[in-house]
Amino acid sequence: MTDTNTRAVVGDNNPPDAIDEITAIYDVDREEAQTWADGSSVETEGQANAVDALRERMRQWRLSLEKGQKAATTPLREVYQAELDRWKPTIEDAKRIEICLVKSVSGFKVKQLEAKKLAERAAWAETERLRKEADAKATAAAASSDITAQREAQEAKQAALDAEVASKAASNDKPKGMRTVQYHDIADMRALVNWIATNDKPAMAAFAEAYAARNHKDIPDAVVRSWTAKEAF
Repeated sequence: MTDTNTRAVVGDNNPPDAIDEITAIYDVDREEAQTWADGSSVETEGQANAVDALRERMRQWRLSLEKGQKAATTPLREVYQAELDRWKPTIEDAKRIEICLVKSVSGFKVKQLEAKKLAERAAWAETERLRKEADAKATAAAASSDITAQREAQEAKQAALDAEVASKAASNDKPKGMRTVQYHDIADMRALVNWIATNDKPAMAAFAEAYAARNHKDIPDAVVRSWTAKEAF
């Protein structure tokens, strides 16, 4: 004979789903409501009363689901938020240290970058000088039978090529940890608005529509019409 402890077995491995439990309460009304949601419009007061009653039942179903959702997710959200909060102070302190280190080295790196730019310009200037010198010697050697002139022309050409390689290397030699940041300042707000209206009409229209949605009550009707209407909810 097997002794089965029913209380210890039923639901232990497969507890009822809260969504199914809540929905089951409204199953009859939900099925009836779906028959009205077929695209047809209400035509009589009796139909309107029936739909209103079903609408209220569906509202209660939705509210019950939302309450169940909150009950199910609140503990998870609290655990999630607590873990975020536990890490946050140390992460923020790490960021503060990073910012301080960046600020401490920023001035030096800017000076270093300017020095490298000067060296780069000097390198390219020397490359251009050697290239012109090589061209001149090549022109002179082309009309000469002097072997020394021929050799000097080749040496000058190679010197120009070597200088170009060095200049390219200097161009790529930038301080690490530097980035290009674009800043801006609006010099003339009216001119900017006019420029946007002329050159980016979709952006101006999107802004105007959003502004009208927020402030239509304060805008003259000649600019934006504003009215009220009754509708079902």
